[in-house]
Amino acid sequence: MRFLESELPELRPEDCLFHILPIPYEASVSYGGGTMAGPSAIIEASSQLETWTGAGNPSELGIYTWPDVNCEGRAEMVLERIERAVDRALDSRNERIIPVGLGGEHTVTLGILRALAKRHGRFGVVQFDAHADLRDSYEGSRYSHACVMRRAVDDLGLSLFQIAVRNMSLPEVVYRESAGIHFLDARELAAKGGSAYLASLKSLLPPSFPEKIFLTFDIDALDSSLMPATGTPDPGGLFWWDALRLAELAVKERTVLGFDVVELAPMEGFHAADFTAARLTYELMDIVK
Repeated sequence: MRFLESELPELRPEDCLFHILPIPYEASVSYGGGTMAGPSAIIEASSQLETWTGAGNPSELGIYTWPDVNCEGRAEMVLERIERAVDRALDSRNERIIPVGLGGEHTVTLGILRALAKRHGRFGVVQFDAHADLRDSYEGSRYSHACVMRRAVDDLGLSLFQIAVRNMSLPEVVYRESAGIHFLDARELAAKGGSAYLASLKSLLPPSFPEKIFLTFDIDALDSSLMPATGTPDPGGLFWWDALRLAELAVKERTVLGFDVVELAPMEGFHAADFTAARLTYELMDIVK
């Protein structure tokens, strides 16, 4: 299937700004499972979307859906395949391309970041997530989903801004402070007034943050009442309009290199979560274009 297949004709990759990369990888989930089914569920649910978001029509810029990345084997092998898949997408036309990763567990983001770092050098990552994912190792693996942002900072030298985090280990708290990572945690956002506070903001990222950015959206950043279909649903998260407002603020006066939506674990018979993830993906297209 293709993203928005019900609404759009099949296009050539060279005619499309947005390149969907389904990455059904699941190896290190630590609570609930099912993220390997996330990409196909998002793509299937996208057929129920309308092309007009209420603010724009990003589909007019072209959406191309690539075949699933092969996610069999060791983490390092899978990350290399993800990197090659992003390279192939970026090489498919001379104009700007925005790769859109669909996970799968959050580890997949590292493969995308590696490909972009080869081309762009240092850039910033804006992470929407209930968890910091800053562990150096988790359950014996440096490539656990709980370590993906640590790899981005330590291994790739990328800048990081975290949004909606509300569940961290003490070593992550210490590391985040020592590494100078910027953040707007869920508790802080609530204490400042939530939606009213966001409405008053003119910008979000500090002036020193890189001009080029990548957005990674772990759907457990959303409140668990809105998004229960994920491995670690967590209360106290973002609701719909606040999430979109934060994304708008994050990309203001920035160049977006790409984004991903990860960690959907579909629940049988519960279509709302799949559709929410598909709608989020499409709304982010409209925001970052």
